[in-house]
Amino acid sequence: MALTAGRNTPELAEGGRIVVLPVAAGAVIYDGGLVVLDASGNAKAAVKAEGLTAAGRAEEYVDNTGGAAGDKTVKVRRGVFVWDNTTVAANKIKAEHVLKDCYIVDDCTVTALATGSSRAGKVIAVTDDGVAVETL
Repeated sequence: MALTAGRNTPELAEGGRIVVLPVAAGAVIYDGGLVVLDASGNAKAAVKAEGLTAAGRAEEYVDNTGGAAGDKTVKVRRGVFVWDNTTVAANKIKAEHVLKDCYIVDDCTVTALATGSSRAGKVIAVTDDGVAVETL
């Protein structure tokens, strides 16, 4: 129902920049790595595959090798992070890709090639250090 008076709307801690997500069965997530959600909403290290949702950067190491989905959780920060650019020359992210989507190669690498992959986020900058990607 629409408001008929003012309300105190709660704000998530850190403005929603940090989320705690259930970890997929058998998943190992390294701190500093790109994290994705599978179709069931469970977190795992990013891999090249379709149908995944980029979640952000892992803030901690989690090993759920022997566990079921959701047995462990991982803290993930959303924001702009610098990932490695692909080594495949034809698929490298270049200056002309700024403010366009880029795609996942693995948990620390992105590419301009969408085929067979999932979106990592928007390219913010391309530098000698890598590709700054906004994952929100």
